[in-house]
Amino acid sequence: MKPAAPIGAALAGAVAAWLYTPDKSAAALEKKYLDSPADYREVAGIRLHLRDTGPSDAPAVILLHGFGSSLHTWQPWAERLSTDNRVIRYDLPGFGLTGPDPSGDYSDRRGIAILAALMDDLGIARASLVGNSMGGKLAWTFAEAHPDRVRRLVLIAPDGFASPGFDYGKAARIPPAVRLLPFVLPRLLLRSSLAPAYGDRGKLTRSLVTRYRDLMLAPGNRRAMIARMQQVMLEDPRPALRRIKAPTLLLWGEKDAMIPIAHAQDYLASLPNAMLVALPGLGHVLFEEAPAIALVPITSFLAGNP
Repeated sequence: MKPAAPIGAALAGAVAAWLYTPDKSAAALEKKYLDSPADYREVAGIRLHLRDTGPSDAPAVILLHGFGSSLHTWQPWAERLSTDNRVIRYDLPGFGLTGPDPSGDYSDRRGIAILAALMDDLGIARASLVGNSMGGKLAWTFAEAHPDRVRRLVLIAPDGFASPGFDYGKAARIPPAVRLLPFVLPRLLLRSSLAPAYGDRGKLTRSLVTRYRDLMLAPGNRRAMIARMQQVMLEDPRPALRRIKAPTLLLWGEKDAMIPIAHAQDYLASLPNAMLVALPGLGHVLFEEAPAIALVPITSFLAGNP
């Protein structure tokens, strides 16, 4: 039996070497995903990757993506919204080409400070915020902290309430397999983790998986993602939500398997000026899955109707 031990160790080592996924070079990723060096902007001690499109004097709309994503997730909406709005989208710290925050701070307070500093830097006094999932939480926490700076609020399956593994007042439980993320990122495993975000999993194309994987492999991003998860400390959001006065649209895919639509009732019970639009057949990233359909209630809402 003893010879089996070194054979097993060698096999395990071979499997580990096969699965090991190093970071991609920043230069290679910029060649593929950076439109212009001018899309980088130093804000609050971090170099943000952003896109700023549409008329500079039009109403400002800021798009905030979810965990593991990037500003590219908004491309179809940004193209359409930029006709009548100034549209700003950026890679949140630890994601996309922005990369890790040098401060190592991924708290809500830091996210709010960066967004406020970016608005100041761009000369934007007030904006409508559109946020998905983690970006949705950033949107509503910013609206509570800076009510005078938010015109309208669009929350697409926002994060914030307790869920399995994320309890109020407790550090998040990071599964051992997730802790391996900085070392391994098999394409098949990533695809299986992304699939529940789509009501129609056929909409998760090969090119989408490639984009998600490429940008997760940007230098330092995977470690930053783990750091962000470790810093999550949920508080009961209801007191903060009750203080938000901005007109709010909740947009939810009825087939969302990441943050189920049942959570919408928690927000409706707490937000004083909110309405819900549920979209049948769509999942968590409905702006990727069916951008034209999902944008219809957004454009009406941002225009002030109703």
